[in-house]
Amino acid sequence: MLRAITSFFGFIFSWLVIGSLMALAGIIAIFVIYGRDLPDHAQLARYEPATLSRIYSGEGQLMDEFARERRIFTPVDEIPDRIKQAFISAEDKNFYEHHGFDPRGIAAAIYGAARGERLRGASTITQQVMKNFLLTGDRSGERKVKEIILATRLESTLTKDQILELYLNEIFLGQNSYGVTAAAQSYFGKSLEELSLAEIAYLAALPQAPSALHPVREKSRAVARRNYVLDQMRENGYITAEEATAAEAEDLKTVQSGDIPSARSQMPPRGYFTDEIRRELSASLGDEALFTGGLTIRASVNPEYQETAAKALREGLEKYDRGTKVYRGPVATIDPAKLDAADEAGWRRALRGTRVPRDIEGWHPAVVLAIGESSARIGIEDVPEDEDGHYLSFSDASWARIKTENGRYRNATGPDDMWDVGDVVFVKAVEKDGAFDHWSYRQIPAIQGGFVAMDTQTGRVLAMQGGFSYQSSVFNRATQALRQPGSSFKPFVYAAALDKGYSPATIVVDAPIEVATAAGIWRPQNSSEKYYGPAPIRVGLEQSRNLMTVRIAQDVGMDTVAEYAERFGVYDNMPHLLSYSLGAGETTLYKMVAAYAMFANGGLRVEPTLVDRVQDRYGKTIYRHDKRDCVDCQADFLAAAPAPSVQSHAERIMDAITAYQITSMLQGAVSRGTSRVAVGSLGLNLAGKTGTTNDAKDVWYVGYSPRIAAGCYMGYDSPTPLGRTAFGGTLCAPVFAEFIKVALAGQGPVKFPVPPGGYFIKIDRSTGQRLADNATGPNVQSEYIKDGQQTVVGGYGQTVDGGWRMGADVPLYEGVSRAAVERVQVRGGQTKVLPSNPSLGSMSSGGLY
Repeated sequence: MLRAITSFFGFIFSWLVIGSLMALAGIIAIFVIYGRDLPDHAQLARYEPATLSRIYSGEGQLMDEFARERRIFTPVDEIPDRIKQAFISAEDKNFYEHHGFDPRGIAAAIYGAARGERLRGASTITQQVMKNFLLTGDRSGERKVKEIILATRLESTLTKDQILELYLNEIFLGQNSYGVTAAAQSYFGKSLEELSLAEIAYLAALPQAPSALHPVREKSRAVARRNYVLDQMRENGYITAEEATAAEAEDLKTVQSGDIPSARSQMPPRGYFTDEIRRELSASLGDEALFTGGLTIRASVNPEYQETAAKALREGLEKYDRGTKVYRGPVATIDPAKLDAADEAGWRRALRGTRVPRDIEGWHPAVVLAIGESSARIGIEDVPEDEDGHYLSFSDASWARIKTENGRYRNATGPDDMWDVGDVVFVKAVEKDGAFDHWSYRQIPAIQGGFVAMDTQTGRVLAMQGGFSYQSSVFNRATQALRQPGSSFKPFVYAAALDKGYSPATIVVDAPIEVATAAGIWRPQNSSEKYYGPAPIRVGLEQSRNLMTVRIAQDVGMDTVAEYAERFGVYDNMPHLLSYSLGAGETTLYKMVAAYAMFANGGLRVEPTLVDRVQDRYGKTIYRHDKRDCVDCQADFLAAAPAPSVQSHAERIMDAITAYQITSMLQGAVSRGTSRVAVGSLGLNLAGKTGTTNDAKDVWYVGYSPRIAAGCYMGYDSPTPLGRTAFGGTLCAPVFAEFIKVALAGQGPVKFPVPPGGYFIKIDRSTGQRLADNATGPNVQSEYIKDGQQTVVGGYGQTVDGGWRMGADVPLYEGVSRAAVERVQVRGGQTKVLPSNPSLGSMSSGGLY
C-alpha cells in the first residue's frame, strides 16, 4: 500500500516537474520569439525629448512659447526629491529594488483580481518608459511581454535615475503638458520648487488617467486620487502623518478653476512680433526644430518701444475711424435669456466664453445687460461691479452713425437704437483730473496699418505692429501687406540721380509732361495741380514734386532707378516703368524701413532681423545676427585693454556722400515739407518722407535719426480711398512722431556725421544760385557737394530737362516768371526731345504726395 502511494506521488511529482519545465520552456520560447526584432532600447541613452521653444526679450522677459507638446526638459538632479518620491509612491513603490518588472506587484495584481478586484496594470516606471517611447499603448499580452523584455534590457543600459529622468520628462499629464515641469506651470502656474505637497501629489495622481482626474469637471475623483498618493507617500516613509493630513485638507485650486493665474497669462499676449519670428524661423530652421527643439530665442525687440509703437498706431487708426462716424455693430452677441444683471456669475461666465480680442491695452469686453433712456447698463470683464453697476452713456457714442438698409447712414436716436441686450462691445475707462470719470465706447477700426522701428546700424527690429489687434487679425501689414509706397519711394530716384552726377543744387524744371502709353496719354501732376518752374532738386524732394521726379527718372533712366530700388531691397524685380518713380509698385513697410536705414547709416547694407541669437537645448549658439567684430575685447585684464572698437563688414551699397545728401534733403522735407507740422515741430532735426498714393488708398511715413529708422503705413485691407483729407503727413506722420518722442526722449536735435570727400557751399534755396560763403537769411541753404562736382554736367547750377522740351506756354505758379524759365533754358544748354517710349507701360497709378 505504501509503495503504491509512493509510486502515485512520484508519478504526480514527475509530471509536475515535466509540466514546470515545459511551462518554463514555453515562457522562454515566448520571450525568445517576442524578443526578436524589438526596437533598439539603447537609443534612449541618446534620447532628446521634444521640448518647447521660448522667445525672450533682450531684458530676459519671457515673450512667447512654441510647441506641439508642451514639455520643458528638466534634468533629474534638478527635480526636487519630493516629486520623485510622489511619483514612485503612486506608480512603482519598488522602483529602486526591481530589475525592470516587479514580480511582487504582478502577484499582488493577480491576487487582487482573484478576489474580484479590478485588474491593475502592475507596470513599473521602467515598463511605462518602454511603452511611451518604443511601443504602442494597446492593451494586449504581446505588448506586455515586449514591455517586460525591453524593461529588463533598459535596466542594464541606464541607471535608475536616468530612467526616472526619462519618465518624469515624458509622461503625459493632461492639458497638453508632457513632463512634470510643464504640468506644474499648466495646473499651478509654478516652477517645480514652488509646488506644495498637495500640488505635487495631484500631479503624481495624473498618469493613471489625466482626463478622468480633471481638477474642475472631476474634482471629487481628483481629490480622492491625490489623497491616495499622499497616503502611499506616508506608508513609504516619505512624509509624516501630520504632513499627509494637512495636505489632504487643502482645497484643489488650479489654473483651470480660475483660482490661480496661468503661466501664459504672466506673459504678454501673443502678438505680431513673436508670430513673425515663428514664421521666419519655421522657414529657416524648419518646423521640427522650432516646435520640438527646445530652442532659446533672443528677440531684438525693445519692450518699451514695442508698447509705444502699438499704442501710437492704435490711436492713429482709431482717430481716423472715429472721423468716419460709422457704427460697426457689436463684436459678439450673447443670448439675452442667459443674462440677468442680478446674476453676476452668470453673465461673467457668458462674457468670458465669447471669442473677442483681449489684447488691446485699456479696452475691456462688456455685455449690455439693460437699456435705459440715456444709457445702457453693462457688465465689464475683469472689472468688479459697483454697488449701482456700470453704465455706458449714449452721449459718449452718439458720434457713430448707423447704416440703413439702403446703404445710407443716419444718426442714432438713443441707446435702444444703437444697442440691444446681449450685445458685446468694448469700453475704456476715461479719467478726469487723475480719477475715473466714465466708461467710453470703443470699436475696432475698419482701417488697418503697420509700424516698424529698426536699428540703422545692425538691422535689429526694435518694434513691430502689424495691425490694430493681433487677436482680431493675425495678418501682418508690416511684413505681408504689399502696397504702393507713393512718394516715400522718391528718395531712391534722387539717390540714383546724385550718384549719376546730380547735386542737391541741380536745377530741374517743374512743368507739364505727357507720355504716350498703350492705355493713352499719361499726364502726371503735382498734388497741387500747379507747376512751379525751375528749382533745385532739393526743393523737388522737400515739396514732393511729382513732375520734377519724373523728369529726373527719365534723365537717369528707369533701368538705373530700378537697379537702385533692387539694391536697397525695395523691390525684387522692378519694371522699368516711369510710374514706378512715383511709387506705383507694391512693396512692404518692412522693406521700406530697412531701405531708409541704409540712408541713415551712410550707405551700408542692412539685413533686418527680429532675432539676435538662437541657442539649442544645450545652450550652443546656432544663429547670431550680429557679425561685427569687437576688436581688443578679449584682454585678460580690463586695465590692460585698449578702448575696444566694433568693426562692421557690411557691404557699401551707395556713396557715403550721396547718403548724406539724401539725408540732408529729407531733413528739409521734415522742416519745410509735408511732415513739418507733425514731425518738424519736434525740433529733433530728423529726416523723413511722406507717401500718399492715388485717391489716398495708402498713406505712409518713413523717417529716421542716425540710430533709429521707423515707418508707418495705413490703409484698408481692400484698397479703398481714405478721403480728401487723408495724407501721409496727417495720418502716419503723427504716429511716427509719438513713437520717436519716446525713442529719443531726453535727447536734443540729432546730428548726422559728415563723410569726407566733399565741401559745403551756400545757395539760394529757390533758384539754386550760389551765394557767398558768409551769406545768411531764411532762403540760404548750405549744401554738401562732392569734390570736383562743379565741372560735371548735371552738377550744381546745371539744368536738367529730363528729355522733354519746356514749352513756351508752360502755366506757372504765381511768383515764378516765364523769364526765369527762359534764363534757365539758356544756362542749361539745349534740351533734347526723346521719342515716346513704348515700354513705359500703364501710368494709371502712382504716388502723389
